[in-house]
Amino acid sequence: MNYRGYKDPECYKQGRELKIYISTLAKKFPAYEKFLPAAQILDSSRSIAANIAEGYGRFTYSDTKNFFIISRGSLTETMEHLATAFDENYILNEELKTGEEKCELVFKLINGYISYLDKSKSQIKKRNEPNS
Repeated sequence: MNYRGYKDPECYKQGRELKIYISTLAKKFPAYEKFLPAAQILDSSRSIAANIAEGYGRFTYSDTKNFFIISRGSLTETMEHLATAFDENYILNEELKTGEEKCELVFKLINGYISYLDKSKSQIKKRNEPNS
């Protein structure tokens, strides 16, 4: 595993795409909201890929999985901030729908990576069990 390997998982790539999309939306928020809703949605969306990268850099299954779970939490927080932005009329319905679709994709990819980690850990455990 090399130090740049964290960029390989599709959930990281799509997390970055989501972050970029959210950044463009946040620029549309009113100036008086830049320290609350805009900052919150930017922080949560940035946390998605950041936690995937940090988790990838851990060398135990439990640490890696934990950071992917944290990333998933940041993703659901971002989804809530999108809904709030729509409710406050900062973004249009189609922007909300696009954001939700991007979030759903990243959510599925993160869950898939967590499942992969669980299966990998299980397979290693089985290989290390003494024959009965």
